[in-house]
Amino acid sequence: MKEKLLVNKIALVTAATQGIGLASAIKLAENGATVYLAVRRVEDTQLLIEPYRSKGFDLQVVYFDATKPETLETSIQTVLYEQSRIDILVNNYGTGKPQKDFDIVNTSEADFLQIVETNIATVYRYTQLVLPHMMAQNAGVIINISSVAGTNPDVTRVGYGVAKAGINHLTVQTAKQYGSYNIRCNAVLPGMTATTAMLDNMPAEFIEQFLVQVPLQRVGTPEDIAQAVLFLASDQASYITGALLEVAGGFGL
Repeated sequence: MKEKLLVNKIALVTAATQGIGLASAIKLAENGATVYLAVRRVEDTQLLIEPYRSKGFDLQVVYFDATKPETLETSIQTVLYEQSRIDILVNNYGTGKPQKDFDIVNTSEADFLQIVETNIATVYRYTQLVLPHMMAQNAGVIINISSVAGTNPDVTRVGYGVAKAGINHLTVQTAKQYGSYNIRCNAVLPGMTATTAMLDNMPAEFIEQFLVQVPLQRVGTPEDIAQAVLFLASDQASYITGALLEVAGGFGL
């Protein structure tokens, strides 16, 4: 039987209704963690995870809405009330606005600032709220889901790229400032990943052109990203902090 890497750990994964968030939550639970999925659509998510619960995965749901900052604190308080601690935080929430996010000249200031604020604010707020509890228990792991867009400039999506670069820097700042409390903070940087949102919004021609820049010649899967999240969350990565781990098939080489 395969060794479970996260037995007795308590994890909170944001925006876990689908794609990378859901895959990461399931992967952590498969490895023994009690996982809370912080989501906006609570009832839909309950139905979605029921088949995994029937397999014995310990998956719970808490309400979270990025547009309502107070829900970040209530989601954390729910986990603490029920479990008394949070060992792992996966900051998965992020959003794009490709229909309005172009180059610098053609992206409005309002749209640029809104994209940057929306992406960075939730990661910052969740981190800020969870850190004191991890400091008190002198242990914790924070994993931020960023993007290769934060390290590879593009001819478009200026707001998204700047936002992800900000999350990358927040990751290393957190690692440096709180390592003495035995808190590790790393980021996973996906490339093009076959989520529902991506498949619904990216034309086949764009995907084909993108893959020219990917040595492994395929689009990533949510499972690919979830495997990296599991590794960083586990003791196998106990001496890794401040890392920006690209999971992108070699994109950018």
